[in-house]
Amino acid sequence: MNEVIRTQGAFISSLKRNNKQIRDDRAQTIVEDTELMYSRHIEDLKIEIKKMRREQDNMLDLSPTSADSLILASDFDSVAYINKDIELGIRIRNSEIKLEIAEARFKYLFQGE
Repeated sequence: MNEVIRTQGAFISSLKRNNKQIRDDRAQTIVEDTELMYSRHIEDLKIEIKKMRREQDNMLDLSPTSADSLILASDFDSVAYINKDIELGIRIRNSEIKLEIAEARFKYLFQGE
């Protein structure tokens, strides 16, 4: 019976890798995945902050149907407006803190700064 000994190809190369090569490959995969997910998380935080700021700005629009209309004073709930405005402000500030920390950690972890 003729035996064929394979000396080329990805499969044999993978089997012949030493421990350092295996560790390097695994480390590279972990770093790439984590860096990508960290970067996406930072982008998500930026979008979240932008949406909350837009929501807060939109609260200033008291013309519900057209540019010429205005909410009646008797229909306006000042307390609810204040509570929502402050709550949005707190959520924005907390998200800004998270973003600041995430960006600093990203630089430290992946850019060596």
